Amino acid sequence: MSTEIRTRRERNAVAAGRPWSRDRVETLILTWLRWIVIATILIVTLFPFYYMLVLSVRPISSLLQDPGALWVSAGEFNLETYTSVLQSPSDGGQGFLIFMRNSALVALGTVVVTLILAIPGSYAISRLQFFGRQRISALFLAVYLFPSILLAIPLFVFFTRIGLRGELLGLLLVYVAQVVPVSIYMLRNYFETIPISLEEAAAIDGASRFTIMRRISLPLAMPAIVSNGLYIFMIAWNEFLFALLFLVESRENWTVSLGLSQLAGSIEIPTTVLMAGSVILTLPIIIIFFAAERLLTEGLTAGAEKG
Repeated sequence: MSTEIRTRRERNAVAAGRPWSRDRVETLILTWLRWIVIATILIVTLFPFYYMLVLSVRPISSLLQDPGALWVSAGEFNLETYTSVLQSPSDGGQGFLIFMRNSALVALGTVVVTLILAIPGSYAISRLQFFGRQRISALFLAVYLFPSILLAIPLFVFFTRIGLRGELLGLLLVYVAQVVPVSIYMLRNYFETIPISLEEAAAIDGASRFTIMRRISLPLAMPAIVSNGLYIFMIAWNEFLFALLFLVESRENWTVSLGLSQLAGSIEIPTTVLMAGSVILTLPIIIIFFAAERLLTEGLTAGAEKG
């Protein structure tokens, strides 16, 4: 055995002395491939947004002369397109500041109402025993078997009769009805990963079900709650079909996605203004994502079971 160990050490020493051993070559190739793949993904992902940003700060005359330019000179840089997009129609603008306010109200309201309904619902499904418990999740997901366009006409007629067509409240109710089932399904799966022994220990100490949920389950489920809230916000912020269906006749209640579609469909709107509107539509999602990233990272190690 000692001879085999000595021989193996000698081989390793010889391999270490060679500048281009097989292991070193493979490691070097994989290292370079990793960085090449990362760089390619970053370029493919970020370049469209970068080009959109470049177009939004160039004057239309410069764009027509050189549409393929990938940078903006100091003389070309201007923010008049953003001013035009954000100003109200009475001042000659596109009114995107009002659209952003409407979208923010609808998106934040959808997040709050959905989480208020989905958190106790998902916790009840994951912890309580009742008839049909195993089939509830399948019924929730069955909602997504039907395309949204099938629900458009019945919802349009219903909200017209109750007087909510053209109102942001009606749009919020539609969004909540759409995302609550999948939110309950996602949060239920996370609640099931929380050790039930933690809740049992708290129950032995005299804690009520509400206290256990508020003091133990919710802090441990914060990563799922934050990511679910971000997912809901993105859906409500970018949704277009129901916004077009319910709000097209009420310009003062338009959301930002509906306003952007009107820019894209008009031949009178310059491309630079359209790109500025696209940046305004995308930027809040990017900011919120990076702001929530810290909460997601910290929440992943928020709690553990001690034995």
